[in-house]
Amino acid sequence: MPSEPAPPSSSLAERVARLEARQEIEELKYRYLRACDHKDPEAFRACFIREGADIDYGELGTFATVDDLVTLFERIALARHNEGHLVLDMHHGVHPEITFLSSTEATGRWTLRFRQLNLAEETERVLCGDYDDRYVVEDGAWRLAKHHFRSLWSLTRPLPKGYVVDEGAHL
Repeated sequence: MPSEPAPPSSSLAERVARLEARQEIEELKYRYLRACDHKDPEAFRACFIREGADIDYGELGTFATVDDLVTLFERIALARHNEGHLVLDMHHGVHPEITFLSSTEATGRWTLRFRQLNLAEETERVLCGDYDDRYVVEDGAWRLAKHHFRSLWSLTRPLPKGYVVDEGAHL
């Protein structure tokens, strides 16, 4: 269901197209979150427009290009020690609000529920924040053109003594 009511003059075809576009935008966001958790730089990069994205990750910084962001993503997400990764993340995007500006441009707000194990520092971080996005159609698919993140709160605590992490064979 669209976050704003359809104008009374909208045809059934226009309303269906808007619902389909909303579903495509939600799937884009889920692909982005899954790429983060699965440490997949190619899938991560594919979520953004080719050039000119407006990216602000708060404490992680602002980025002149998506490729600069991908470089940081690779440095953090792919860092390894022994048999596993140094950092394990869990991203859950919830409460989407999507507003269509046209058939090829929309804005969105999401709440992020985030959990991270930092095995180098032996800490767990739990965080809640908001994404402020702008989406555009590029090459026939919705992509992120603006991606801003603002943390609302976070908690960092030490991992318990004797903790065991089983990363699984697929990572």
